[in-house]
Amino acid sequence: MKRRHFIKNASLTGVGLAVGKSLVSCTETNEKSPFKKTSDVLEKGSLPMVIATWHVIDATAKAMQVLQAGGNVLDAVEQGCRVEEANEKGQSVGKGGLPDRDGNVTLDACIMDKHGNCGAVVYLKDITHAVSVARKVMEDTPHVMLAGEGAKQFAISNGFVPEDLLTEASKEAWEKWKVEAKYKPIINIENHDTIGMLAIDENGDISGACTTSGLAYKMGGRVGDSPIIGSGLFVDNEIGACVATGLGEEVVKTVGSFLVVELMRQGKSPQEACEEAITRIVNKPKSDYKNFQVGYIAVNKQGETGSYAIHQWFSMTKFQNGVNEQIQSDYFNKV
Repeated sequence: MKRRHFIKNASLTGVGLAVGKSLVSCTETNEKSPFKKTSDVLEKGSLPMVIATWHVIDATAKAMQVLQAGGNVLDAVEQGCRVEEANEKGQSVGKGGLPDRDGNVTLDACIMDKHGNCGAVVYLKDITHAVSVARKVMEDTPHVMLAGEGAKQFAISNGFVPEDLLTEASKEAWEKWKVEAKYKPIINIENHDTIGMLAIDENGDISGACTTSGLAYKMGGRVGDSPIIGSGLFVDNEIGACVATGLGEEVVKTVGSFLVVELMRQGKSPQEACEEAITRIVNKPKSDYKNFQVGYIAVNKQGETGSYAIHQWFSMTKFQNGVNEQIQSDYFNKV
């Protein structure tokens, strides 16, 4: 089940039905699920290893190919994320991403290396490989983040070729949404998710990246958690790393990825840390968690992994020991 095929526990609204062809029913039972559960695959294994949010086996395969060819972990996560950014059918990352409410495809991305260096771009238009622009920001500027037109001009000055990111398929979906759309958040269709990737090499060194076109039909100018270091992604090479997906506003409120890493620093396993971070969200006063999704994946220095979400059908792709597989995550809301 791919990341855009997740549907939240709430009922579909009429607007959600307008783009319903990109969604699937969650009426399947656990017994029918073909996926392994996270708890079945937490044993320490050999390195290197790559994990990513959602079903992205081509992306994890590319990252592992880079590692096996002698590349470093930063190269691995960048190249892995670029696979999904170029995947027009995915409609959630890079070219072909669903637009904002005004019809503009805008991208957010960040990257972080084993030394704690990081770079990000927000509200980037017309450039497919936002993750690579983020790396350029990290390596070639004194800054961490560039936004909007400044980020675009920086990309072009560094050889990135601008192109129209709104494909016919995404334009058609946007046109259907506009028929009944109201200018306010509509949780049932805000399932536009991210690819977050973490890689750990044979030496135990870790890097991560996160890239997205953001929530479908978001308000113009909206930026979520994905490019925010500490929220959408955090890497501490002494401890481990985490990436987030789902409703970014809720991740930002708890600085989710940093929280997961700090919980691992305190001695929790990656799985325990992901579960605690989700609990922090759902236990907030007046939390409306039944109507939005957040998911985390994490890895520690020993190569142990964790994955957890608020609702069912979040998954992680893991490439380790020659096996590249989708793993169904455990989740909080089992009511």
